[in-house]
Amino acid sequence: MNTDFINICLADDDEDDRLFFTDAFDELKINTKVSTFNDGVALMNYLNNENSVLPSVLFLDLNMPKKNGVECLLEIKKNEKLSDIAIAIYSTSSSEEHIEETFINGANIYIKKPNDFEDLKKILAEVVTINWQYHTSGLNKDNFLMRM
Repeated sequence: MNTDFINICLADDDEDDRLFFTDAFDELKINTKVSTFNDGVALMNYLNNENSVLPSVLFLDLNMPKKNGVECLLEIKKNEKLSDIAIAIYSTSSSEEHIEETFINGANIYIKKPNDFEDLKKILAEVVTINWQYHTSGLNKDNFLMRM
């Protein structure tokens, strides 16, 4: 696997959110390669392709057509090849029900989409530089929800 960059994937059906996300990474001084998908089916087709480079971190919107974020999360966690991918739920929802459901089903962190571009850059920089092995070993509900 190429370690010259951090491979990032985002699955989000909102075109503006995908653009906002990729623009933020373009401005960060972190060497990343960002791939975006507009629904869960496109994401899962990519992840299940044997020639795909798996992401270090996957940002997953909850409300998408065809296959939603929870369905993708469950499918990823059941697949031995994919189960070690760090998954950041990236949603406009901050409902306790969504947070609880994604925590129980194995997501690594929950991020409420910020409206401010500078806040988005701070959050993304923090998420991609987390030591995931350390973070997930002590994962609890308190450090699951990322607050800005």
